[in-house]
Formats: sequence, C-alpha cells, structure tokens
Amino acid sequence: MLAIFDVEGVLFDAEYLPILAEKINKQDEIWAITRKGIQGLINWEEGLRTRVDALRGLSYEVCKEVADDLPIMSGAIQTCRTLKAAGWKIMAVSGGFTIMTDRLKEQLGLDFVYSNELLFKDGKLDGVKINVTSDKAKSARVKISEWNEKRENIVVTVDGANDLTLFDICGLGVAFRAQDIVKDKADKIIEEKNLTNLIPLINSKYNLNLELQTLA
Repeated sequence: MLAIFDVEGVLFDAEYLPILAEKINKQDEIWAITRKGIQGLINWEEGLRTRVDALRGLSYEVCKEVADDLPIMSGAIQTCRTLKAAGWKIMAVSGGFTIMTDRLKEQLGLDFVYSNELLFKDGKLDGVKINVTSDKAKSARVKISEWNEKRENIVVTVDGANDLTLFDICGLGVAFRAQDIVKDKADKIIEEKNLTNLIPLINSKYNLNLELQTLA
C-alpha cells in the first residue's frame, strides 16, 4: 500500500514562496501567481519560474530560515506514523523545493520525495531546477514501478490543479481543503484542516482498522 501526498497546503500548512516574498514585500505579487497556478489558470512551470525570478537575490540563509519555519499540517505526523506502523510506503510529490522537503522527509518518515531545487550563486537565489512538472504522476510512476505498487492500492491526497494527474494513478483520490477543480475529480473530500481525517477514509475504502498513532 502506498500513500502519496502533495506538500504545500497538505503536509505543510503553508505555501513557501509567498512567505519568502514577505521578506522583500512582494507577497501580493507572488500570491497572485501562486493562486493562478494552484487553480490551473496559468502554465504551472512558467508560473514557478516567474515567482522564483521575482525573488532572485535573496540570501540562502533567509531562504533556509523560512523553509525551516514552515508549520507542519495538523495531524500530518500522526497520519504518517499510522500508515508507517501499518507497513505502508509514503511518497510526497512537491512543486516546492528540496530546501523545505528535506526536513519534512525526516520528520514524517517519508520513503521518497520528488521536489524541485532552488539554485544559488554566491549564496544568493539565482533560479530553479524543475524536476517536478505539472504532470506530477510522471514523477510518481518511477517509484510506483520500482516498488511494484498496484493502482488500486494507492491513495493520493492533494489540493491543487497541478496535482490532478496523480488522481489518474490511484485507487482513492482525496481532495484536502482543495480547489473546486480538485474536489470535482476526487473520490473523497476533507474540508477540516486536520490530516488525521484521512485514516477513516482509508479504513472505509480498504476495509481496514488502522488505529491512529499518538504523538507521545
């Protein structure tokens, strides 16, 4: 069994670039592009490059500090611990960056993370290497094949239009506090900002009795 998660807005209770943009008072500009990308109104890769270009010159230290301060979503730790305890594999596929997902991988015990990479020159933000496109399923398929996971045993939890191709490779697609376009295509919807709501949906779908792990 495999659980696949988006990162920003799902495993993290934040969007990284808009918060980073506050450092140079460009948050309104960055949020506007971010929203259009999440809603599927613009080319996602082009929007990502535009946002990073607007933040060019920020120091690595500032970029890392903001990444380290991103709050983990309510219930994310418990949900991941519950799935791991039951023998599941967990993958994250992020349009975000290794500077933020490396910490998440460690804290949540993720088996694999696909993400993009911020590029720095002389300690200053200089661009982005895009490893994960708007076709997130393309990235995910590599590990799915390697792990020999069957589609019906894959659960996907996402929130944005750039996540939609992941619904094509799963047995249970969950929209988590998501855009309307995502809700329309999802099998199940979670509106409450608490990821532990995923466990009952999994139990119901697969006739399981996973017990939520405590944080203690």
